[in-house]
Parts: sequence; C-alpha cells; structure tokens
Amino acid sequence: MSDTSLALQPDETSQEAPLNPIPRKEKWAPFLILGPALLAVGVVMIPFFISVYYSMTNYKFTRPNFNFVGLKNYINILTSDTFWHSVKVTFTYAAIAVSIETLLGIITAFLLNTERLMAKIFKPFLLLPLMIAPLITTLIWRLMMSPEFGVLNYFLSFFGLRDFPWATSPDTAMFTVLLVEIWTFTPFVALLVLAGLKSLPKEPFEAAQVDGAGQWFTFKNVTLPLLTPYIAIAVVFRLIDSLRQFDIIFGMSKGGPGDTLMNFQVFAYTTTFTYGNPAKGLTYIIINWIIIYVISTYLVKYWQKVQSRIS
Repeated sequence: MSDTSLALQPDETSQEAPLNPIPRKEKWAPFLILGPALLAVGVVMIPFFISVYYSMTNYKFTRPNFNFVGLKNYINILTSDTFWHSVKVTFTYAAIAVSIETLLGIITAFLLNTERLMAKIFKPFLLLPLMIAPLITTLIWRLMMSPEFGVLNYFLSFFGLRDFPWATSPDTAMFTVLLVEIWTFTPFVALLVLAGLKSLPKEPFEAAQVDGAGQWFTFKNVTLPLLTPYIAIAVVFRLIDSLRQFDIIFGMSKGGPGDTLMNFQVFAYTTTFTYGNPAKGLTYIIINWIIIYVISTYLVKYWQKVQSRIS
C-alpha cells in the first residue's frame, strides 16, 4: 500500500475525544439555586392561600365548626358603608402622606446636596427617624402630645393654643397621624432623591451652563427629568406602605375616635381580634392586597416607561 493511500485513511488516534461529562457539582447547581427560592415562595404562598380560603368561610373564634360560604363575605363588605368609609380613610391618608413626603423629601435632598458644613452635620440625623420602629415613634409622639405633660402643648400655649386635642378629636385625628407619618418617612424619600442627585451625570449640566441656561431652566429641563426614576421609586414604596399603614394609626388612636381613622388594616385587626371574626378580617386584608397589587403594578410599569424614555 502506498504512502498516499495510508495518508488518506483516518487515523483513529486523531478522532475527537468525547466531551467531558458535566461535573456533579455543576449538575446540582440549578437545584441548589432554585431550592431556596421555591422554599421562600412556598412559605409566602401557603399562608396566602389559607387566608383566601378562610375569607370564604364563616369562621369565628367562638364557632368551632364553620362552613364554606364562597364570596358572601366579599359581597357583604363591598356593599357596606363601613367598607367605603375605610376606602376613603385609606386613600386620603395615603394621598396626603405621599404627596407631602415627596415634596419635602425633594426639598430636603436639594438642601443637603452641598458641601457646606450644615449639610454635613444634618446628613447623619436624616437616618434617625428610619432607625426607630414606627410603633415606638408613635408612642414617643403620644408622650409629647400628652395634655398633662406633653412638650408640644407647652410650646403651643405660647401661641394661645391650650389643650390641643390631637388624636382625641375627629377634626384633628387625621392631621395628628399624618404629622407622625411625615416626620418618620420623609427622610426615606430624601435619601433616595439625594442618592439620585449624587449619581447624575455632569455632562448635561456642563452643556446647559455653556449654553447660558438659568438655574430654573436647568432644574426643569435637566435635573428633574433625570431625577424622575428615583422619585418614582420613592413614590411606589411610600404609596404601597401608606396603603397598608397600621402601626402609626393603631398606636396613636386604634382607629378612633370612633371610626375616624379606620383604614383597611386597622379595621381588619379590630374585626379579627376584638370582635373575633377572622373570616371577615381576612376578607378586608385580601381586598387591600388586590388594591395594592393593581396600583403597584401600574406604578412599576410607569417607572419602566420613564426609565426607557430617559435611557
């Protein structure tokens, strides 16, 4: 056989070696990653579905035997005046709180976005309200509003306002809880906006300065559009939290006086643990969850639209 024919024959040793098998660690890696995630989802979803089931029953603490009633609880609640009063209280509280917190947060962020000495001194104190639990904050404010020894009434006496009713009057109860809410969570908005200001690119501002643009024009056409995603994130978080507010309202007046501050969460708690009707209380919670889910989904889509428009 000639050398040419030998060269044309395939060499067994030149064939590609089989691919290496996947190591055992890499084979199990997806399961190790998804396992904790699925466990976390299960921990959250199992109580959720149990709550949905009990909201469709007539279960009470004083009734060991209960029956499945379907959507009866939902129909009764949606057709009651109490529910619509809770809707009014919940959305009024959330709208006023988020609006004022956003406005004050933006102003505070701009005031602290300098290298001045006062700004450096006050920046650490911005975190103080966020480091205290809202219920503890509420109790502190209740002490300051006490008619006997409250420091706030003492200062108001210099302006002729003695024995201000605070949360004990239907006319001032909403103002009182909003005061605590705004003091507690305005720093959260300020921190997000301040972080946005620190991360803004310098090129658009330098271009505006070269073109001779004024401060108001630069703020309206450059700063504010670039800050919109950060402001939108702050609004989403604060709106969701305000719609499910419980600590401040319950700690201040337990929803009173009367039903003045009975929002969804406080009414659900009172219905469940005061009147012993968890089925009805869970129905309020599920309705509140549906409202928050719809609103938050819309706000997240809006934020994504703003983000894509800027980028």
